[in-house]
Amino acid sequence: MTGYKGPNRVFSGIQPSGGMHLGNYLGAIRKFVDMQHTHDCYFCVVDMHAITAWQDPKKLRDQTFHIVASYLAAGIDPRKAAVLHQSAVPAHAELAWIFNCVARLGWLDRMTQFKDKAGKDKERASVGLYTYPVLMAADILVYKATHVPVGEDQKQHLELARDIAGKFNREFEAADYFPSPEPLIKGPGARVMSLRDGTAKMSKSDPSEQATIYLSDDADAIARKIKKAKTDPEPLPSETAGLENRPEASNLVGIYAALSGKTDAAVLKEFGGEGFGKFKPALAGLVVEKIAPIGAELRRLEADPGHLRSILMDGAARARSIADKTVAEVKEIVGFVV
Repeated sequence: MTGYKGPNRVFSGIQPSGGMHLGNYLGAIRKFVDMQHTHDCYFCVVDMHAITAWQDPKKLRDQTFHIVASYLAAGIDPRKAAVLHQSAVPAHAELAWIFNCVARLGWLDRMTQFKDKAGKDKERASVGLYTYPVLMAADILVYKATHVPVGEDQKQHLELARDIAGKFNREFEAADYFPSPEPLIKGPGARVMSLRDGTAKMSKSDPSEQATIYLSDDADAIARKIKKAKTDPEPLPSETAGLENRPEASNLVGIYAALSGKTDAAVLKEFGGEGFGKFKPALAGLVVEKIAPIGAELRRLEADPGHLRSILMDGAARARSIADKTVAEVKEIVGFVV
């Protein structure tokens, strides 16, 4: 974090482009709930990132409320952590433009996620998709966030944010104005895989409805998806080394471990030698116990969009008090007349 002396602050965002699922919960939201007690936290619905690919406007609004409801249902307290939507804080876009003039084309050319998302037809991709990582850097640094919970797929983008912060500080002789944000990726459940393919990440875009457990699923849907989850014919091993080259088994054991607070080794000590006919019902019962109450609360919150809107407006006001100050200082640093 170089010589930055500011407070420990966390920023993270989730795109409103589909239903929240078990992977989001174990990989991110559950960690957010813990962080709100130890850090100054800003949890964002990144709707500006969402429109780098076309979104139906009504669905975008509904999905924004869905993310907020998911945050709250999982235990995020908006009195402790600011919950906001990106487009309500213009400073994100203002700082992104300045960072567009700090970042270098070669840096963006190396971003693998653009290549993955644009595919072979990159000429038809939006400019926003290409500069997505610069906006992400602005999202983080407009709050001078010191820590960012990220998955492996976003790690390269966080490295770019660190590069931009460093170049800005050096180029404008701004000492340690911006911190060099650190990733927070460790912990159980950081990567939850598809129930139909243990080599693919659990995703809201999976074509199979049985591949993903959504936070909005009721107990019956959860149990049904676990029952139909892909496995192999071998019993569970007694030691973790036995999970190698068994991606589906490894995924299900990892989900059980993350939800129970145990290690993979402890789960295998309990179920090693057993077939999936015994393990799957135990796993289904655990997932229902932990996730079904969140789903019930999520559905209750979604029925009151006025309340969710008020949460977003309050969070955005709190965020602007910091973000606007950062942009005003940055304008002064780069030489704008203010």
